[in-house]
Amino acid sequence: MKERKIKTMNVLLVKPQKAPHEAEIGSDLKAMQNAVGGCIQAVYPYDDPVALVCNEEGKLNGLPLNRRLEDYDIIAGTFFICGLSEDNFASLPPDLMAKYKEKFARPEQFMRLGGHIVAIPMEPEKNAQSPRQKKEPNHDER
Repeated sequence: MKERKIKTMNVLLVKPQKAPHEAEIGSDLKAMQNAVGGCIQAVYPYDDPVALVCNEEGKLNGLPLNRRLEDYDIIAGTFFICGLSEDNFASLPPDLMAKYKEKFARPEQFMRLGGHIVAIPMEPEKNAQSPRQKKEPNHDER
């Protein structure tokens, strides 16, 4: 019996309100659907050989708004950026990983202003593992 090796790819995973991080996911359809929480949709808004893969029904299903897609759309729910091979999705090369990690570094909050939706950059939510800050003594403890 022949063993099937599961192929994986390195992607930049971007969750709402979180800083993006590198992740290794399966390159099969089911693994990509698991990564975005539903049916996938790939868009190609950049000149680089990358795809932005998101949940096709993210807005319809009421997923939290995540990041602005240039000046024409907002991605709802988790998405990932991957590289492109000749005929499929592929691992994101290190130089493009760094570029898009910086591009999506700050989560965005959205609000309507004067008939337009604007994106306001925010600080990422802190991880539960982050070190606790040292408490400053109050005036009486000095």
